[in-house]
Amino acid sequence: MKNKTSFLPQEGEACPSRCPDNTAFKQQRLPAWKPQLNIGTVLSSFFLTGAFCLAVGVCLILSANSVREIQIDYSDKCSACSKLRENSSNWNKECHCSVNFTLKEDILGDVFMYYGLQNFYQNHRRYVISRSDAQLLGRNVNIQRSYCAPFTTYRNGTPMAPCGAIANSMFNDTIDLFYNRNSSVIQVPLLKTGNSWWTDKNVKFRNPVSYNLSSAFAGTARPPYWQKPAYLLDEEDERNNGYVNDDFIVWMRVSAFATFRNLYRRVRRIRHFADGLPAGNYTFHISYNFPVTKFKGRKHVILSTVVWSGGSNPFLGIAYVVSGTAATLTGFVITAIHLKLRKKKTYFQKQ
Repeated sequence: MKNKTSFLPQEGEACPSRCPDNTAFKQQRLPAWKPQLNIGTVLSSFFLTGAFCLAVGVCLILSANSVREIQIDYSDKCSACSKLRENSSNWNKECHCSVNFTLKEDILGDVFMYYGLQNFYQNHRRYVISRSDAQLLGRNVNIQRSYCAPFTTYRNGTPMAPCGAIANSMFNDTIDLFYNRNSSVIQVPLLKTGNSWWTDKNVKFRNPVSYNLSSAFAGTARPPYWQKPAYLLDEEDERNNGYVNDDFIVWMRVSAFATFRNLYRRVRRIRHFADGLPAGNYTFHISYNFPVTKFKGRKHVILSTVVWSGGSNPFLGIAYVVSGTAATLTGFVITAIHLKLRKKKTYFQKQ
């Protein structure tokens, strides 16, 4: 029987067509390091990993608990408007409602306003792909070949801009915040821009090129559930219109869960609100447009601060604590097994 090494080409010999070269790399003769595990290194790894995860998890949980947050559900308080929106023929009728609340303590620092939706599923496959990324980049494309159906064109052939189910279902409630100070009512200044990611604003979304935005969207029509065309989403700031509108960009980033929140506004820190929101009585004035009754949903507004680890979501901290606990318990189990086996080994050696 031939030695296995005899099948390898020797120095100066011709190599068969399918035989790898006689090199250290191709013949797997490169030097390698293989760790020699023993009970000390294994237990040290488990206990150090557990201690690290527990420390990080506790810090994250304490950080999340330090976030100041208030959540106002206005689904029932705006029930009259909700009933009006149940009939789609009332899309052009305005409906307003007000929600009062009280801040018992100051909310200092940067304050963010979110809108929250409950029982609204954005993770359906047909819904997620119902968009045209080429159209959102400002390109002149044939959306009939996209996944936007059935929200592509109207019966007369006019294309929708933007197309797709995600854009058509965009959250369009208008929420204003007022501070009731003594006998006067002060509107809290809110920032509409700067709420989206830089990559979205400057890379993924662009307006069509034209001398003005209305002409850029000429020949198109707004989605069926929209009250305004894309180039009039923000009538106060022309730069915040079209596909680069912050509210639109934030909405187009779909959620993986049925209950979620999206950033809506930021409190502008000037005058009475230079340090944040002072304690006192406040009122939300809401222009109610987004219907939620048909899918048994809920709507709420959240005022929240942020910390170095983000918002008030403790999930990451809990995950670290669970991982650290599991690693520590595994270390103790391995220690117990090792001591038990060593005790048996010593007993048999004495016999």
